[in-house]
Amino acid sequence: MRFDYTEEQRLVAESVRRFVQQDYGFEARRRIIASAEGWSREVWATIANLGLLALPLPTLHGGFGGRAIDLLAAMEAFGDALLVEPYLSTLVAARLIERCGSEVQQAELLPAIGEGKLVAVFAQSVVPAPSSVVPAPSSVVPAKAGTQSPASVVPAKAGTQSRLTGTVRGVLHAPCADKLIVSARDGQDVRLFLVDRADVTLHERVTLDNLRAADIELRETPAEPLGERDAMPAIEEAADYATALLCAEAVGAMTYANEATLEYLKTRKQFGVPIGSFQALQHRMVDMVIECEQARSMASLACARVDAGSDPVARARIVSAAKIKIADAASRISQESVQLHGGMGMSDELKISHTFRRLTVIARELGDVDYHLDRFARSSAGRG
Repeated sequence: MRFDYTEEQRLVAESVRRFVQQDYGFEARRRIIASAEGWSREVWATIANLGLLALPLPTLHGGFGGRAIDLLAAMEAFGDALLVEPYLSTLVAARLIERCGSEVQQAELLPAIGEGKLVAVFAQSVVPAPSSVVPAPSSVVPAKAGTQSPASVVPAKAGTQSRLTGTVRGVLHAPCADKLIVSARDGQDVRLFLVDRADVTLHERVTLDNLRAADIELRETPAEPLGERDAMPAIEEAADYATALLCAEAVGAMTYANEATLEYLKTRKQFGVPIGSFQALQHRMVDMVIECEQARSMASLACARVDAGSDPVARARIVSAAKIKIADAASRISQESVQLHGGMGMSDELKISHTFRRLTVIARELGDVDYHLDRFARSSAGRG
């Protein structure tokens, strides 16, 4: 699939890359992940000022009405930079608010998100039935999809007020959030609830790729229902939206890995010549470039399919196909790049080692290859 940026998309790409090059270099990122919070509110304000938080929001609430395809450039640049701020997590939460929230909730929350004044994160606690064509992944980064899931959260009514009790495990970017969107099963339906971060207990930890995550404990926690209907279709759509954009982020990280590896092959010498002159290494480098270009096409296709809407089965099939391809490419390119750098490829002082970690996590995040192969097969059967 060939994808060329429109003029507006090209301008977004240029502004994001300029920001990354000037203000989010590798050393700046290292200082951020070493800080107490593990992310930068100044960087978050800059992202908001660039219009990147408002880009996908509806025009009615101060956004630009952008599609997933319009976010490709930003996600690739953030993948290159290894962004640790909760950008994708907040976009997913905003999408759920847009799809499920009341007019009052949308008017209150979406402009604040677009202006960078509110960080919201989705805490998924409901595992869908195995028969679902489009199972929604949890916020956990599982070793194998389905082998680890958050505990269910139980809603209860106290007059007109809802209260939640339970634990949600491994919620990415929860320590960064002002608001949490928690899912809970209410009879046969899955409902969403807004919870203030200050009202929950967080057990924080740092992930393999230097992001912040937490287990969330809710004990009769006050919660505001987000919408009145079953939220599972919206959750499934938001999961596909997140997966498509995660694929684009992976392409950015793989592109950096290829560029850094090629530069190393040109400068590292053995027997008096650059090791990039060895044909065996040239073949490996070519394979890496081909893998990355195929991944870029699949990420574009996944975003286009998400934007097309209407058919959830077709969306599931295409998004899972993209994740399968990109998970394989992420694993192969990350491992090859480290091997071609030699022992120094695992040094914490080199960005390539951090890129290796991020790509390793992306290969499993929102479902690994086995998970999406099963999902692809079931959605293909459903299509027939």
